[in-house]
Amino acid sequence: MSHPVKGIDHCFALVQDLDKAAEQYAALGFTLSPRGLHSEAKGSANYTIMFPDDYFELLGLLRATPLNAARGKALEDQGQGLHAIACRIGTAEAAASQLAELGIGTHGLGSFERPVPLPDGGSAVAAFSTVVFDPAEVPFGSVFMCQHKTPETVWLPELLTHANTACGLDAILALSEDPDADGKRFARLWADGATRASSGGVTVSTGANSAPLVLLQREEMQALYPDVDLSLTPKGAFTVLRIKVSDMNAARQCLKDADITPITTQAGLAVAPQHASGVIVEFVPA
Repeated sequence: MSHPVKGIDHCFALVQDLDKAAEQYAALGFTLSPRGLHSEAKGSANYTIMFPDDYFELLGLLRATPLNAARGKALEDQGQGLHAIACRIGTAEAAASQLAELGIGTHGLGSFERPVPLPDGGSAVAAFSTVVFDPAEVPFGSVFMCQHKTPETVWLPELLTHANTACGLDAILALSEDPDADGKRFARLWADGATRASSGGVTVSTGANSAPLVLLQREEMQALYPDVDLSLTPKGAFTVLRIKVSDMNAARQCLKDADITPITTQAGLAVAPQHASGVIVEFVPA
């Protein structure tokens, strides 16, 4: 049986104040979609930051509902920031079945739609099916799978151009007490998942044209991002979102215009989590 999970589709930050988060990311030079409202039952809303092959989402809870109770508890217990990774699949139903045959547990198979406000003032519908890896399969954070039924209403051309020249997800970094063990467990979640030792930790490949997951112990993470308060990132989730940009000078100018002093890193320029709703956002050359 072939493994159905082919890479990372997107990731999302669960945030305390969605409007504030949108303002912060716009100040960093990102083009945000119009605000998308989910169903009354979900009680949530989002903004997306789109790239040609993947994307990043800001997710906020507008009111407490039974369907969002788990996310509300995660936000309360862990704090805001980079909580979840969504994986590329064909169909959700087939993925759940194939993973079961591989001995990998899932739950929560379902479909939903949300209205999409279009930049020209019109509207459309975005439709998805999702299935979630069982918590026992995931060392930390949330990892689920997302089938896009209407990609044309998500990847809108006018959303793909950003003042900071962002063009894709480069990597997701996370704190791990045991990168070797956690890396092996994460690698099982992707068809081409594999681990290799990297500087101070473990890198998990997730597939072709897909951002890797980099696991680091706290000392190594702090060394990469000196003077960043790691306690402002979510506990037991993901820590850093590296974004590819085609022009580092453009990214630097956006930060200057926003009166944000970036941290110079080995890879590029990082923005501290207080400026990005609990996420360390790092711009690196594409």
